[in-house]
Parts: sequence; structure tokens; C-alpha cells
Amino acid sequence: MSLRRGLSLVGILVSALLFGLYARGGMAWPLGFVALVPWLLGLDRGVSWRAALWSGVLMSVAFAAAVFHWFGAAIGAYTGVGVIPATVALLVLAPLLQLPFVAFALVRHAVGVRHGPVLRALAAASAWVACEWAVPKLLGDTLGHGLYPSSVLRQAADLGGAAGLTFLLLLVNEAVAAALGRRERGWRAAAQPMALAVAVVAGAAAYGFMRLSGLQAPPSDDAATLRVAMVQASITDYERRRREQGAYAVVRHVLDTHYALSWSAIRDHGADVLLWSETVYPTTFGSPRSEDGAALDAEIQGFVDAAGVPLVFGTYDRDADGEYNAATFLEPGRGRLGIYRKTHPFPLTEFVPAWLDGPWLRRALPWAGTWRAGDGARVLPLRSADGREVNVVPLICLDDVRTGLAIDGARLGAQAIVGMSNDSWFTGYPLGARLHLSVAAFRSIETRLPQVRVTTNGLSAIIDDTGQVLASTGMGDQAVLTAFVSARDPAPTLMVRWGDWVGRAGAGFLLALAIVAGWRALGRRAVTVDARTEAMLPVTVLPRAWRAAAGALRVVAGAGLAWLAAEMLLRVGWQVQSLSQLRGFGLAVVAPLALAWVIRRAFAGQARAEGGALVLDQRRQRIEVPLASIAALQPWRVPLPGSGVDLQLASGRPWSRGVAIDDPLALQRLLRAGGARAELQGPFAAGLARVAQLRAATRRPWLDHPLVKFIAFPLLPALVAFRLHQVIAFGGPFGEYYSYGLGAYLTGLLIWWASWSIGLMLFAAALRIGIEAAAGLAAWRSPSRALALRDGLEWLGRAAYYVGVPAWLVLRLVAAG
Repeated sequence: MSLRRGLSLVGILVSALLFGLYARGGMAWPLGFVALVPWLLGLDRGVSWRAALWSGVLMSVAFAAAVFHWFGAAIGAYTGVGVIPATVALLVLAPLLQLPFVAFALVRHAVGVRHGPVLRALAAASAWVACEWAVPKLLGDTLGHGLYPSSVLRQAADLGGAAGLTFLLLLVNEAVAAALGRRERGWRAAAQPMALAVAVVAGAAAYGFMRLSGLQAPPSDDAATLRVAMVQASITDYERRRREQGAYAVVRHVLDTHYALSWSAIRDHGADVLLWSETVYPTTFGSPRSEDGAALDAEIQGFVDAAGVPLVFGTYDRDADGEYNAATFLEPGRGRLGIYRKTHPFPLTEFVPAWLDGPWLRRALPWAGTWRAGDGARVLPLRSADGREVNVVPLICLDDVRTGLAIDGARLGAQAIVGMSNDSWFTGYPLGARLHLSVAAFRSIETRLPQVRVTTNGLSAIIDDTGQVLASTGMGDQAVLTAFVSARDPAPTLMVRWGDWVGRAGAGFLLALAIVAGWRALGRRAVTVDARTEAMLPVTVLPRAWRAAAGALRVVAGAGLAWLAAEMLLRVGWQVQSLSQLRGFGLAVVAPLALAWVIRRAFAGQARAEGGALVLDQRRQRIEVPLASIAALQPWRVPLPGSGVDLQLASGRPWSRGVAIDDPLALQRLLRAGGARAELQGPFAAGLARVAQLRAATRRPWLDHPLVKFIAFPLLPALVAFRLHQVIAFGGPFGEYYSYGLGAYLTGLLIWWASWSIGLMLFAAALRIGIEAAAGLAAWRSPSRALALRDGLEWLGRAAYYVGVPAWLVLRLVAAG
């Protein structure tokens, strides 16, 4: 074995050990920020995609062994195949179960060959979260779940979910690895990536402190509140009991135990609602298979009627398509209020996909169930005898490891989450039960809905809207846990508004990166800075007062756009909901930009060197400045109304006019060709001129033209949305025209057009901020590659704008349909 391979293997083993400690929680959570570093340093030594592939495969196996060894043992015990065979199967399947390690390694290598460490880190992290989104893991685990013990950092999950925390962890690990890789170049080189790592963690912590301060404020309303009692009977191993005692005796024992504990909850705790765990009634309720089953159904309803409190319990449901793992809501005197069917039954134990099912599989996996998957989230009310009501979204076992159902419930008006699970297979493996509870708590952080969670034998828990476990039972306890749940409607979080967006964004970023790479691979010439002297350059010659006016107008437009974005973010949401917003956009954004454009057009002209003078031809005048009198060019430190320079004369005084030009270095070349000194002068002159040059070199006249971006392109999605609105609101594509005339129809279209123009201008502004920040960082760290990096970032931005927006609209329409 070569030294390089040996060091890589050591890095994999060390990372696996760190992850094993990290997964245990407690004070080990900071290890998540460095656990990947040994593996990343080994990946940096790889020179081929095969090495990256094998490194990802081996890391997935080592991770599964260190973090999920208990899972193999638990599955072995549950299925009866034994601990060793099940664990071996777990390790063999690890590259599929932990596929993000493989995707991360391959994308990191592919991007790193062509780009620098920043884009490599972003692409690899995007590949990780995109893989987890596209191919959900069996247990829904992600690295971000390990930050649960940090009450501050986990609050950022309401922005991007646990996947967002994973993305941040990956970036911090990359930064630490980069710092270690640069240590031989001195502490300054190592300090740069470490500063980025600290900034990421500090930003997440600052957000967490802010959210905690707001969420922990005492409620000011008098919302209806219910006292909910969770009954944990700790009766496990139904199959063994059924074989020894018979099915009826087992059900009889389970029900009698739950009745006794429930009466205690009502008598001693004043319970308004009772919760029993998943599959506590292991037969179909409401569709009895026998007379005994019908009698037991009636007995449960009789208990609810006698107790005078509603009951939510786990049972089975059945229809013409098959049988379901379900939760039934019973009310005293009314019977069954509703039923929720488990959306995510456990693969190959509760559920087998139709394409995989068959006699051969049933012979190989005799324990495989026949339950079917439910059809998504439902919100049902918990109602007390005196009319108090709280709307809840039920989640059964594996449902709470996926983000979508809780988010759908929040969108449907849920005010709390009711979790139900049969975690009896964790009896000998309490680490699994603790991990399941931590993952379930993230659903409360993402939606800011409190949660009551009842399990068969632990861990039942009360979880608040910060994800804090306020109280819980122990494994194997027979207990009643009581919680207060209120009918409060939290403000929608970003996760509730956008859904599980981080994985989709990662996939979109990779798609855009692939589009750009493919574009270049098809033969597009690499962008180069043109160093030849042009005979004539387009310029705008602005007197100082007019330059100040044009610059001020652009500042006003930027402030107006920021004001509109802040109002939409904080008050009305990301939609144009009134004509006043359109008028404000027109007056505060469009009008100043139009006036600034008029000023620039009025003073536009051409520059050339002729007869020993700089000749500036404008529409109504010709200006000549002797080349011998031009001593230097001073780039504008504030690029308003655009990039430009001031001419410093040999007399020591600046010329009375400024010259706005996209590429100041082109003007310098023109002047020098004519014989002028034309040195760059002023603080950061070379850097400012270089930035303007790179921006001009990567601009595409058609795709980047404001008329194309903000007038022509918004019309396309506006027409789609307008037509859909016409069909929904007026019954046909021309319904408003037939009902109210052409004027109303065209006004409606104009409103939709303007609305999309506003939205796309805000999106373009956000993209521009990101591109300029990333391009500036790239130019600082790698000046020789600054042009290629900026060009790549510009094409990513164009792909996000011209491809991403239509793709997002299509996805929204498909989801709505």
C-alpha cells in the first residue's frame, strides 16, 4: 500500500471515529465542524475520479459502522436473521444507504479539477444535500441532526431545515481542511479560510440567539389550551405474546393496561385528550374481521364515551386497495372524527413496493408487511368536552423523519404536531430511540409547532417550538406524560413558505454548473481580456453636477428596491398584492432609473485619439483635450452612475468633467497609444480598474441588457400565470375580457407583467450581490483566475435567472396540479 493510500485510509478511520462520537450527542456536538476534515485531507491527495469514488465508498462504510452499528443489530433482532448477518448487510449496502458520501467525493473531485477551492466546496456541499433530497435516506438522517444538542445553532433549521445545517457543516469542514492544507504557507494564508469558518458559525449563532429571544417571550393571547396525556404502557413484542397467549388475550391485556393508565391520567392529571401509541390496537378499527373485533371496537368507543375525553390511538385501517397503519381520532358521543394513514411505512418490514413484491421476496423476507402508503398530511382537531379546540397534524413513526408532512400540516393550519411511534425494536438499543427523538424535534423547529410524542416504551416526550424536550419518559417506563397544547398560529417560517428547499437549491446549483460546463465543452471560446487598442470607445462625458444627479437617481432606485424587498419580506410576503406596490415600484425604482438613463444618453459620445488630442464627440458638441495635458486617470471609487474615470491634468487639477466608461483600462490604452502618460492614480486605482475590466469582459449585451432581463423576459412567466389566473377566476383564458372588456383584461395583464418584473428585479439584485461578493473574493484569493471565475459566476447567475425561474414555475404548477 502506498503512503498516499495509507494516509487516506487513516483519514477515513479518524473521521468515522469522530462521527461516532458526534452522533452520541451531548457535549460532542462541536465535533461535527471538524469530523470530515481527516477524510477531506485524504481526498485532497487523490488524483483521479476512481480514487475519489473509492474514498467515498469506504467513508460511507466506515460511517455506517461507526454511527449506525446499532441499526444492524436492531434489524437482526427484529427480523430474526441475527446480529452478524444483518450488520454485514448494513455495511454492504452502506454506499447506497449513505450515498451522499459518494456523490460528495465525486463532485468535489470533478469541480476541483477545473475550479478553485471555493467553488469546489460549494459544489460538493450542494451535491450532498441534493442527493439527500433526491434519494431520501431510510432513516432520514443528515449530518445537521447532530447539532441538536446546541439549542442556539439548531434554530437555523427554520430557515433551511436540518439539510441547511448540514450544508453549513460541510462548508465549515472544508474551510478547516483548507486552513490545515495552507499551514505551510504561513499563518496569514491559513487564517483566511478559518475566518470564513468562524463567520459561518457566528452567523448561525447570532440568528439562533435572535430567534430564541423572540420564541421564549411569554404569549400575549388567550388561546384555547388543552391538557394532553400520553400513555406509555411499555408492552412490547406482540408477536411473541401472540404465539404464547393468543391474539385475543394480547389485545385484551394491551387495552386493559391502557384503560387503567388513561383513567389515572383523567383522574390525577385532569387530561382533556388521551394519546396512545402507534399500532396499540393491532387490528382494523371500524372494519372488524370477527365478532370479537366488533366487540372490542365498541368497547373502545364505550370507554371514550364514559371518560368524556377524545382519544387518538394507533390502529389499522382498511379499504378496497388494502390495509394501512393508521391513527384514529375518536370523540365521546360522536364516534370516529377522522383517520390519518401513515404516509411513510417502513420499507421491507411494513411495506413492499409493487414493482419489487412477489412470491420470491415473501419467501426471502417472511416478515415483510403488506401495508400501503397513505396519501399525505391531514389536519384534524382535538376537542375537549367544553369546546376548546386545537388543530393537529399527526405523524406516525417514520413520518417524523421527513420534513414534508409537518410542513404540509403547518400550511393546512395545524397548531401542534402529534407524534406516534412504536419504538419497541429500540428496546435494547436506546441510542436509536434518542436519535429518533432528536430527528423528530427538528420538525418542531422547522415549523415552530409544539409537539407531543407518544411511543410504546420510550421515549415519549413534550417538545416546544424551539425543539427543546421539556419532559420525556425513559426506555421501558410505564408512565403517563401530560402536556399543555395551545391553539396558537405561529408566523410561517421560511421552511413552511418554501418547503424543503435546500436540496432543490443544491440540485439547481449543480445543474447550472453542468450547463455552464457543457456550454464551454461544446466549443465556446474562453473569455479573454482584449488588450488591443481600439480606435473609438463609447463613453459618457458627464459634468460633475449631472454625474451627481445620475448617481443620486441610481441610489434612489436601489433604496426603493431595497424598501420594496423589506416590505415584502416583513409584511406582505413575496407577492405583489396591491396597486400601491406597483405605483411605489414605478415611482421609487423605474422613474429614477429612467431619468438616470436619459441623463447618460444626453451626454453619450465617442472617444478617440486624433491629432495629439483626446477627441470626445457628443451629439451636439465636440470636445478636445490635449494628450500632453493628461497626466493620469483616477478610477471612480464609487461606480455611480457606472464605472468611469476622472482625468488628472498636468497642472495638478482634475478636468471639470468625468468620463463614464465600462472599461477604464481600454481608455488608458487608447491614451497611451496617442502618446499620453495616463498613469492610474488614486487609492486602489489598479484594483478598481481591474474589477471594471473584468465586469465589462464578461458582460453579454443581449442576455444582460435591462430591457431583455426586466421587460421582455418577465412577460413569458407573466403570460403563463395570467392565463392560469383567467382560467381559475373567470372560467377561461379570455374570461375577464368577455366579462369586463378589453381595458380590464389588458390592465390585468399589465399588473401580472409588472409583478413579475418586480420579482425578477429583486431576484436579479440578490444574484448580483452574491456574484459580486464571490467574484471579489475569487479575485483576491486567485488573481490569475479571476476572469475565468467571474465568467463562470456570471453564467451561473444567468442560468439561475433564465433557466431556474421557468423551472421553478413549472415545478410550482406541477405541484399545484
